Amino acid sequence: MTTLKIGDKAPNFSALDQNGKQHSLIDYKGKKLVVFFYPKASTPGCTAEACDLRDNFERFKANNYELLGVSADNAKRQANFIEKNNLPFALLADEDKSVIEAFGVWGPKKFMGKEYDGIHRTTFVIDENGILTDVIDKVKTKEHASQILD
Repeated sequence: MTTLKIGDKAPNFSALDQNGKQHSLIDYKGKKLVVFFYPKASTPGCTAEACDLRDNFERFKANNYELLGVSADNAKRQANFIEKNNLPFALLADEDKSVIEAFGVWGPKKFMGKEYDGIHRTTFVIDENGILTDVIDKVKTKEHASQILD
C-alpha cells in the first residue's frame, strides 16, 4: 500500500491533536518517533493496539521514543478514546487526511466481502534525523509494542 520504505525521509507532516495542539515532524527532531495509523478510534482492534502501546509506554520513553497516533477521527472522538483508555500519547485528528495521504496509508480495503476506501493500519518508526527505520504494515494489535521495540 504505502510506497515509503526503510531509509526514506519521513513525510513532513503537520496536524492538530485531540486538544487542538499542532504537531509537525520538525517538533520531534533529535527524538525517535513512532507514528501509528489506525482505522477508527474506540473500535476493538484499534483499542487493543493503543492499549498495548500504552502498557509499554515506559519502555518507549526509556528508549527516547515519542508516540503519535493518527486517524481521520475528529478531535472529540480522539479525546474520548484517550480518556476512556488512559492513553499517554497524542492522537492526531487528521480529518482532511493530509497526514494519512502523505504517508500513503489511505486506499482500497476489503471487509466481509465489501470493498471501500479506508486507512491501512500501518506504523512508521522515524529516527532522530527524520529517516524511516521501520515500516510495519502487518500490525499485531495485541503485541504491537514488541514489534517496534524488539
